[in-house]
Amino acid sequence: MMASKVFFSRTITPEKVLELYGLCGLSLEGNVAVKLHSGEKGNQNFLGPDFWKPVIDHVHGTVVECNTAYAGSRNVTDKHIQTMADHGWSKHFPVDIMDGEGPDLQLLIPGGKAIQKNFVGKNLTKYDSLLVLSHFKGHPMGGFGGAIKQLSIGIASSYGKAYIHGGGDAKKSFGGEQTAFLESMADAASSVAKRFAGKAVYINVMKNLSVDCDCCAVAEDPCMADIGIMASLDPIAIDQACLDLVYAATDDPGQKHMLERIESRNGVHTIEAAAALGFGSREYELVEL
Repeated sequence: MMASKVFFSRTITPEKVLELYGLCGLSLEGNVAVKLHSGEKGNQNFLGPDFWKPVIDHVHGTVVECNTAYAGSRNVTDKHIQTMADHGWSKHFPVDIMDGEGPDLQLLIPGGKAIQKNFVGKNLTKYDSLLVLSHFKGHPMGGFGGAIKQLSIGIASSYGKAYIHGGGDAKKSFGGEQTAFLESMADAASSVAKRFAGKAVYINVMKNLSVDCDCCAVAEDPCMADIGIMASLDPIAIDQACLDLVYAATDDPGQKHMLERIESRNGVHTIEAAAALGFGSREYELVEL
């Protein structure tokens, strides 16, 4: 597979996000789903509506989310809608909790290594194209979170999230085997990436680099300095490029802590498993602005 282009800027502003989106050269048409992390109530690190507004307005997008599989402010639809309001999302944009009313949409994954089906919010069928806005950071279970995690856990329904975590057994949920979980994320991501093939743009922002996810109500403060913004048409290449930049930040005193989180969870295996499924490439050309 040819190396994918990943555009990169060390300047982190809302306007730069929009500029990098433009450089990808793909105009998202029709009804655009914008998948981002809306932030668990109490989380201090997530990137809010003001940061993402220029690019979401540009594509006339609808902010889409799905309910969580753990207790908190976003696990049932009415609480999730309230959190979207509290965090300012619904003030600025149309918002769609895609699994707000069942039944889930099942996407088949014939080539899946750990799972052969993915349960996603049924409202995904309303959208013609996809903009994935990822806050790249660490993650308590996946090691790190980026574009692949947004495609998988992010778009999975509440049940689907438990199914992925359990490696195909929703009853195991967060008690599932780690490798099966990582491979299930890659499998699930492939089903969504293929559904929107040629109609998706991925943006990762390396800011507020905590070892914890925006899903944590009590998250560790960022441990590394901000790095920059990336944009690509390839979700695997963009996550690999972000990981490489973390490894390259040898002068950052917080790097060791971040790498311990990523490596202790074998986070890179999600990228390895995703590349094996062929919906992107780990080989990339970094185009720095």
